[in-house]
Amino acid sequence: MSAPAATTVHPTAPRPAETAGGTFVSPFQRLATLLEGRAPGRPPIVMVVGEPRHPVPDFVGPALQREIAGFGRYPAIRGTDAFRETVAGWLGRRYGLDGRIDPATMILPLNGSREGLFFAALEARMNSAKAVANPAILIPNPFYQAYAAGCVAAGCEPVMVPATAETGFLPDPAALDADLLARTVAMFFASPANPQGAVVSLAGWLDLIALARRHDFMLLADECYSEIYRSTPPAGVLEAAATTAEGFDRVVAFNSLSKRSNLPGLRCGFAAGDPAFLTRWTRFRNMAAPQVPEPVQAVAVAAFGDEAHVEANRRLYNAKYAAAERILGPVFGPVTPEGGFFLWLDVTGLAEDGFDAGEAATLRLWREGGVRVVPGSYLAAPGRDGTNPGADFLRVALVDDLPATEDGLSRIADILHPALRGRTRA
Repeated sequence: MSAPAATTVHPTAPRPAETAGGTFVSPFQRLATLLEGRAPGRPPIVMVVGEPRHPVPDFVGPALQREIAGFGRYPAIRGTDAFRETVAGWLGRRYGLDGRIDPATMILPLNGSREGLFFAALEARMNSAKAVANPAILIPNPFYQAYAAGCVAAGCEPVMVPATAETGFLPDPAALDADLLARTVAMFFASPANPQGAVVSLAGWLDLIALARRHDFMLLADECYSEIYRSTPPAGVLEAAATTAEGFDRVVAFNSLSKRSNLPGLRCGFAAGDPAFLTRWTRFRNMAAPQVPEPVQAVAVAAFGDEAHVEANRRLYNAKYAAAERILGPVFGPVTPEGGFFLWLDVTGLAEDGFDAGEAATLRLWREGGVRVVPGSYLAAPGRDGTNPGADFLRVALVDDLPATEDGLSRIADILHPALRGRTRA
């Protein structure tokens, strides 16, 4: 089957995620509107936001206490030497980079990966050598909302590249035509993907890197779920770039402690890669972006120096995926992705009364079972033919403890199995 065509969405068009005045609306705001005034059928179980609820690592409190005086001064935008050296060391161990990451020029701290992804779109646009009237940024569809927000702020056209079952739930570069690539200034690409959990191979990263260099745009790799996987560590974009003659040119990876270390409230991550891009970006960030407090960076030093808590974290998620296979497998077939901590459940056939299948299933789960999930269409944008690639899906976050997760999954199975029984799955 041929790949669906990429979809251009102008910043002022009222299409993806119900834009308003050119601004993308949060899927969680849309969900709140959908469920407003509707009572849950049972005590609520919330499986919506990708907010880890596993224990905060023991080293966090002591690290903050040791460095608490750092809250009394403005931190440098480029971060502490200890932070940059620790992150460079972790990247070297994780991806076999053997000292290829220069901590002085190739690492920047971020207030979580979200703000970095947003600001990177602005930098990519400002420093592009392309003299085009309608610069574009490529975004996977479904997509993380920060990509679209950065694209709109940069004055670029968000071009949604389908990531469907037909393309292995990853964007297919073969779907991109030469005219589009000629005006592209950046491409966002997530692996493991949110929400589908698909993982790009090392060869896939190499193809994307070659495409970015051939057409002179930045490849912005969102790897914040890189340490949440079932058995095999996903390949990384820097791992691939290091094998090329050009090194890290045109490539920047983004990661954080939110998923890896159960620290979404700490707001600490990093960008790593192309030193020329990061040097320019540092100058811009020094005027506009938030610095990361030194005590927060101290926690990051402890976190990136310890793998035991990360391994324990993976075991907890994998136990929940085992429960999902046991409980939901008879309803949906295999549900376990290679990475991430979401389920991307196909509810084709449940559309009703003006609601797409994902919305209708979401309403049913809330009204009958008190289970709160996200319609897939709220995480995606309509294509040229008006079809939303998420319309037949639900995203379910496996972030709670195992008993609560099993309870929620059992309610989903009990409520949706009768409606889906006898359905022929692709």
